[in-house]
Amino acid sequence: MTLSGARSLWTVLTGTVIVGFAASLIGCASAGPITPVEVSDVKSVAGTWKGTVYQSGFAPDYVTLTIREDGSYDIVSTQTIGASRGKGKIVINAGRLLIEGEKGRGVGTLLRSPGRDLVMSIEATLSDNSILTAKLWPSR
Repeated sequence: MTLSGARSLWTVLTGTVIVGFAASLIGCASAGPITPVEVSDVKSVAGTWKGTVYQSGFAPDYVTLTIREDGSYDIVSTQTIGASRGKGKIVINAGRLLIEGEKGRGVGTLLRSPGRDLVMSIEATLSDNSILTAKLWPSR
């Protein structure tokens, strides 16, 4: 293995460990089981959601997701180098959100903490085959 290949592998492994550690901290902070919530229609998740996107090899990115009642959405990320925008469509299937966007597709699951707070957990594959995860909370 070349030195640059070893560095790339190390970067991916480090990113995976950091994301896993952060996810475990979120789980520990809840002090109880997080339960999935079945979503019956997109209107029930319409509104503004804010949170963090994690992608291997990149710093966490803070995003605002706005879902409309017809399932269309806009997402804006605020990065240090400037804002990035995207849009797409969400449909509900088997109680989960199927997300189809300009840059990829994913699945969202709505979860409820013991404190009754909602969190949207998203796993997506981008058009370049990279994987990202996100944790979003309703904006109040």
